[in-house]
Amino acid sequence: MRSDKYQHKKKRRKIRWSSIFLVLFLIVGAVMLYSYMQYRSGVSGSKEAADQNKQEYHFNGERDRNGLTNILLIGSDARGKETSRSDTIMIASYNPDTGSYKLTSIMRDSYVEIPGHGMNKINSAFAIGGPELLRQTIKENFDVNLQYYSIVDFEGFVRLIDEAFPEGIEVNVEKRMSENIGVTLEPGVQRLDGKHLLGYVRFRHDAVGDFGRVERQQKVIKEVGKEFASIQTLPKLPKLVGVVAPFINTNMDTGDILFMGKGLISKDNRNIDTMRIPVEGSFENQRVSGAGAVLAINVEENKRALEEFLTK
Repeated sequence: MRSDKYQHKKKRRKIRWSSIFLVLFLIVGAVMLYSYMQYRSGVSGSKEAADQNKQEYHFNGERDRNGLTNILLIGSDARGKETSRSDTIMIASYNPDTGSYKLTSIMRDSYVEIPGHGMNKINSAFAIGGPELLRQTIKENFDVNLQYYSIVDFEGFVRLIDEAFPEGIEVNVEKRMSENIGVTLEPGVQRLDGKHLLGYVRFRHDAVGDFGRVERQQKVIKEVGKEFASIQTLPKLPKLVGVVAPFINTNMDTGDILFMGKGLISKDNRNIDTMRIPVEGSFENQRVSGAGAVLAINVEENKRALEEFLTK
């Protein structure tokens, strides 16, 4: 009799656990289906406006010796034009052990050795040999291994901001801006949509030139990161990736992007540490025949500063 009761209880436990696993399986399946549908919805809304003839690049990326995931970010608005120079050069670093994010901006006029091509502005490396030559240039001058690259069309930035933040991003515009940015911005605190926010981060026609632009780019990226963390954005992440994916040429797969993006927006008060190359006091403004106005940098000093920033 006791044996019959034991067998009956054991059978009920098996049924209960089977039911739990079935429910979990259905939930996971529903989440995956929802994510896929949201991703496809984002892609379909952007595909027609994006460049459908993306240049295919060879990229001999290497893992970072310190365990970081380093991504070469290249901003460009010259879609399909292989000879365009990179308008924006950044290194995005993700530390999987600490879950921290760091962003380094490299001034495009930095005068460095480009492997096989002599001295030139660093942004010419992309025009000469695409992201691979730019990767080699950064490795040779600053000793940083880059595993991935992402070339971002600025239209993708506009669509991402408008999709994620329909009311815009709050920015304190420090002065009137209009020259060569496609919009006119008046000074003061205001919420900017994607088009006006892009104009803000691209403006450089003032006394501080590209230095001011880099500072604004980093400020906006940090503010966008905070906004992502402060709203219920996680359910929207698959669609947001779908919205921007057609405007990105990258060797990263969607799973990598989702994994790192999820970490950024799923934690409160997420901070993105930033730095700029060259660092203060490590460069001189010069004019070079054939290159024009350049930043003659102390390579060793900047190499040390970058290593300290990424590994601390």
